[in-house]
Amino acid sequence: MTDPNDLAAFWAQAWQHLGRGVADGKSPARYPTFATVSPDGMPEVRTVALRRADSAAQVLEVHTDIETPKVAALRQTPWASLHVWLARADLQIRATARVDILTGPQVQADWDRVPAASRVSYGTNPVPGAPIDHVFAYDKPPDRDRFAVLRCHVAKLDLVHLGARHRRAVFERDTDWAGQWVAP
Repeated sequence: MTDPNDLAAFWAQAWQHLGRGVADGKSPARYPTFATVSPDGMPEVRTVALRRADSAAQVLEVHTDIETPKVAALRQTPWASLHVWLARADLQIRATARVDILTGPQVQADWDRVPAASRVSYGTNPVPGAPIDHVFAYDKPPDRDRFAVLRCHVAKLDLVHLGARHRRAVFERDTDWAGQWVAP
């Protein structure tokens, strides 16, 4: 068993779970909640699919349609929070990140890895969130030009383990990820 007072092990455990979320479609870390602030200042949350988790670079990535409301929100306020709840591990992971919106030739390799059946997620017509006349009054043609990668540069990682004795630690880029135990 890992020493419960070991900050480095706690950090590594979180990134191991995030990495598993990318590799395993059944992992609860595969589908984090992604929160932004809308252009009119309202909180917005949605579920996304985690596509990359790089612990060395402290980067998380998700894919999206460039016409979604979350992209409009990120263009105004380029920050997001991601939340993962891992019930079996009794672990909550909250990441605060500055988000870059990548499109065009720089994401071609990502697009090439998107399965053909999943490409319909990028190109909904009318655009996502637009009013429609009836429930199925939309088409989903794949549109490479609408594909975007949201590269989330993690600035803060807040971890809470809800074991017999709760543990919580905060890791921040500004402190070179040294980590600090905080009251849960």
